[in-house]
Amino acid sequence: MTLSIIESTKYWLSEHPSIVNFRWSSTQSWGSTWSFLLSAIAIYILVAAALHLILSLILRRNRRVPLGPIPAIHSLATAMVSVVIFVGILLSTAAEIRDTRWFWRRTKTTTAFQWLLCFPLGTRPSGRVFFWSYIFYLSRFLHLFRTFFTILKHRKLTFFTLFNQSILLFMSFLWLEFSQSFQVLAILLTTLLYSVVYGYRFWTAIGLPTACFPFVVNCQVVLLGCNLICHFGVLLLHILKGGCNGIGAWGFNSMLNAVILLLFLKFYWKMYSKKKRKGDCSSDFEGSSRQLHSDKD
Repeated sequence: MTLSIIESTKYWLSEHPSIVNFRWSSTQSWGSTWSFLLSAIAIYILVAAALHLILSLILRRNRRVPLGPIPAIHSLATAMVSVVIFVGILLSTAAEIRDTRWFWRRTKTTTAFQWLLCFPLGTRPSGRVFFWSYIFYLSRFLHLFRTFFTILKHRKLTFFTLFNQSILLFMSFLWLEFSQSFQVLAILLTTLLYSVVYGYRFWTAIGLPTACFPFVVNCQVVLLGCNLICHFGVLLLHILKGGCNGIGAWGFNSMLNAVILLLFLKFYWKMYSKKKRKGDCSSDFEGSSRQLHSDKD
């Protein structure tokens, strides 16, 4: 029975013809054009800004819009989607390594970890891992709803919120458009983090106990640290192995990631400065959590 479930999972998440034969194309993949991406980002920013302005005009500052179970349902759905993507790309990565290892001798790739960091030159956005990269790109639209929850529930909208969400959507598009190296490892790390973070948000949203420290922020620090180390790995392999595919898009993504990292470190320093002044675990977590929802989500 267990073996049957495992084999069925492998088939539906890595061996199904739709996954194996996937190809990123402006004619075959929804949302795969530059015009769609830029329009989606512009609409997201305009709607968020308009909603915040309208609420500021019609409601008093301390009034909140009740959302009921909607945020909890969203967190549960996002956590489940992240788990599926993580398992899917993990199985697909193993299958791709198994099927294409023979090709590595021509591209100076000697280990699976090198392939995860540095795609060989000429890699096209097709096959299993790019299917899950596409699903990850689509899942970014699900994350955008948290901005509207923050506006309705906390009555706050910051530049960082709009910038962070827009850039993450933009970067996931670049991964596919330019077959960028490092994206498989980045998706694995990110979806693993999202599974934990949104599972925790669902846990707290239904009234269960919260952690006595800023759980979400610390998870984000771990992810940023791992990404930073991996970026150095990509650069090193690009120099030593004669080039990684999509290195131009990787360089642009690295600059955007650096901006996000600086903004996040500024927020992190501000949060822990408040912690030192307060010195109370529960009050610090509640304050940092509210700040995180308004600045980070």
